[in-house]
Amino acid sequence: MAVDMRLPAVRKLISLPGSLSNGDGKHLVVPGDVITSDTGFMRGHGTYMDDEKLTASVAGEVERVNKLICVKPLKTRFNGEVGDVVVGRITEVQQKRWKVETNSRLDSVLLLSSVNLPGGELRRRSAEDELTMRDYLQEGDLISAEVQSVFSDGALSLHTRSLKYGKLGQGVLVQVSPSLVKRQKTHFHNLPCGASIILGNNGFIWLYPTPGQQDEEAGGYYTSLEPIPLSDREVISRLRNCLLALAAHKVLLYDTSVLYCYESSLAHQIKDILKPETMDEIVMETRQRLLEQEG
Repeated sequence: MAVDMRLPAVRKLISLPGSLSNGDGKHLVVPGDVITSDTGFMRGHGTYMDDEKLTASVAGEVERVNKLICVKPLKTRFNGEVGDVVVGRITEVQQKRWKVETNSRLDSVLLLSSVNLPGGELRRRSAEDELTMRDYLQEGDLISAEVQSVFSDGALSLHTRSLKYGKLGQGVLVQVSPSLVKRQKTHFHNLPCGASIILGNNGFIWLYPTPGQQDEEAGGYYTSLEPIPLSDREVISRLRNCLLALAAHKVLLYDTSVLYCYESSLAHQIKDILKPETMDEIVMETRQRLLEQEG
């Protein structure tokens, strides 16, 4: 009977050019570190004054805007900004609104007036629409949306008034830290490997088969329940394992890094990608390709 064994081995520490260090302009601090003793700076988030010295209260990266200094945490809940793309799960149907879990401190809000009705018609929402809210979205449904505004208590107001947003159908949800998702102009990507990806700014990533013609009459609420071919399921499974490998090694997630990692993993079986030694090899090759592209 074949037995799969992994033996310990001495590994060399390889310092990659461009890795996080004080030398490349990124100043990393831990709680209690003195950022500056200059009194001419303003205290921002993640800092406090101790004996006239500006000190870090969280572990993260120091950011400076003119005279304001703050520390951006490396691991935190999602702090949304207007225009962010998010993937969320409906947790509650309330009067004229849905509550959505978006990995932030408070549940986000999706108002009935902030969604497209099936058919795409623009009109005032009536009591009849309110009664049929559960037909559009119900508890447990996954949606993609955009942050429309931020309430005074920090809760997010979402909207899906575009055909690219709406209810999500068949696919796989991967949850990572929000700090690992790189901000880009677009977070919807059709990858050449045959699958599509939504990189939510809140750390929720949605993998799904690349759709064909979309039915615009559905207003974002049509979900195909046809069986997905085995080849598409294998591609999605491989992408999911690649995302987990990149997240475990704290590599920024965006379309290029995900695609490079996918291509590097083709030499291995899908189930082997999450083995520590295979994961190290794939991520190291991905980092090398990203450095070559930047250089």
